[in-house]
Amino acid sequence: MKKLTIFFFLTTFFTTLAQETLPYYEIPKMEENYSAQNTVARMVDGLGFRYYWSTESLRAEDLAYQPKGAGRNCQKTVNHLYDLSNMMLRLTKIDLTQEIEKEQMTFAEMRKQTLLNFEAFSNKIKSSIDLSEFTIKKDGEITVPFFNVINGPIADAIWHTGQIASFRRSSGNPINSKVNHFTGTVRE
Repeated sequence: MKKLTIFFFLTTFFTTLAQETLPYYEIPKMEENYSAQNTVARMVDGLGFRYYWSTESLRAEDLAYQPKGAGRNCQKTVNHLYDLSNMMLRLTKIDLTQEIEKEQMTFAEMRKQTLLNFEAFSNKIKSSIDLSEFTIKKDGEITVPFFNVINGPIADAIWHTGQIASFRRSSGNPINSKVNHFTGTVRE
């Protein structure tokens, strides 16, 4: 019996170590400095946290779920969120290598890359000196102000992450009840 207990303990221990840790299981700790950069980065970290938990343990039937009408199903919404995360990187000139082409990605690979994209975007924003450095100019004229990144892909990603949470509840697989969206933590 003792050998069996040790076997199960070691199996559990090494399985846990083998599992890849993805960003946004919880919102990262941040010093209380309310700069524009930290505020935008915190919005993205909140998005990453919500995306992590909205997409955690999705089943095939959850990904196939589509509300009545002509809207996207859950998998297509996940694809759109991946595209939005790449748009955030492009608009802020972040070069993050995507290891797998989008068309070849499984759901788990796309989820992972989207979370890594959110993390890279947040880190770039936090390390910036002024958000205006992300304003896109052509021939000296502003063509895309950074405000458009906020009300464009960031806000859109928050919106669609909420859709995934709604879709999964509708398909019978609600988000883990231990997740606290207010504090960005998970109760044990």
